[in-house]
Amino acid sequence: MRLIDRYRAVRARTVALAAPLSPEDQMVQSMPDASPTKWHLAHTTWFFETFVLAPAVPDHPPADAGYGFLFNSYYEGVGRRIERGRRGQLSRPSLAEVHAYRRQVDDAVEDWLASERGDSRDRAGLATLVLGLHHEQQHQELLLTDVKHGLGLQPGRPAYRADVPNATLTAAPQRQAAAGPTRFRAFEEGIVSIGHDGGGFAFDNEGPRHRAFLQAFELSERPVTCREYLAFMKDDGYARAELWLSEGWRHVQLEGWRAPLYWERRDGEWMTYTLDGLRPVGLDEPVAHVSHFEADAFARWAGARLPTEQEWERAAADGPVTGHFADSDRFHPGSATSGMFGDVWQWTASAYGPYPGFRAPAGALGEYNGKFMSSQMVLRGGSCLTPAGHLRATYRNFFPPEARWQMSGIRLARDA
Repeated sequence: MRLIDRYRAVRARTVALAAPLSPEDQMVQSMPDASPTKWHLAHTTWFFETFVLAPAVPDHPPADAGYGFLFNSYYEGVGRRIERGRRGQLSRPSLAEVHAYRRQVDDAVEDWLASERGDSRDRAGLATLVLGLHHEQQHQELLLTDVKHGLGLQPGRPAYRADVPNATLTAAPQRQAAAGPTRFRAFEEGIVSIGHDGGGFAFDNEGPRHRAFLQAFELSERPVTCREYLAFMKDDGYARAELWLSEGWRHVQLEGWRAPLYWERRDGEWMTYTLDGLRPVGLDEPVAHVSHFEADAFARWAGARLPTEQEWERAAADGPVTGHFADSDRFHPGSATSGMFGDVWQWTASAYGPYPGFRAPAGALGEYNGKFMSSQMVLRGGSCLTPAGHLRATYRNFFPPEARWQMSGIRLARDA
């Protein structure tokens, strides 16, 4: 696919994901860690205007001098910005003005790409454009998780799309194949190569490629299911301090965790809120919306542990990047099947830190990943909200260990 066609496709997909929402819903910010849909639409546009157009087309006039303050996320090198928790207070610019802003920047970017005639005279600009496309795909996933959190707080548990019937409390989940018993795949000890090899796109935090020694280990062939997680809950998993890391136990006590996020008990049955509304928990689906602390406690209860990210990558390196991703438009995990990718992100036991020899790139874009290498845990594998084609075996996602609003699940590991 030509780069200009890819640009158009990615940008159109973001607008399409926002389209089912009312203008009011696109303004909602449910918590400081989430952002309104309108802000996602504007921020991704600001990224292209600031990091692609401004250097490549010096005479391009900015759409609005104040947009940098409103739509900069965390790039200290390009100026001040509104506090993250206040993004939902932005009634101006209007949603219509944000869409006009997108069209204005898209036209300028496409004119610039057309002027390149497919050659690589501006290698730095084209590389930044590709980074911007992957950045926008990340925001497509964040848009969906933020929308789900905002709608999930509404008493009526509304569906994301008007064409999908809301909360049919007596309806069973989509017919699913039984997940079957957990099976583990064995891996011998040895030295493995970890990280991106430099061929094709990768984020800076995926390299440099380096060697790591792994003890022999076993990794489950599929994620943990809701049926298995219910067994943990029924065995007082949320009431047994010995299963939990100290900080995790503190969150259990302070926040009253008793089940994954979006689960609720109605008439003796566990229900879960999905982007299609409220419905019974699918027992053979991968459990989702659990924190690292919950994943770690479940693994300990199950007599296992979470894999390191090096173990996870070793297991994923030889297989295809296939699975259930956002392009299916189902936006909810399917039946748990063998495979390393899709359905739910998988917490690892690895803290998010730099690989040996890592150096953040110079300039404001060097703030993209490196400055967050503290107090975060690594997740691997992508989810049903991740765009297809966006993932690699080396892809490193990261969130604080208490985070639950992302589509995060569990894969077990054991020492061999």
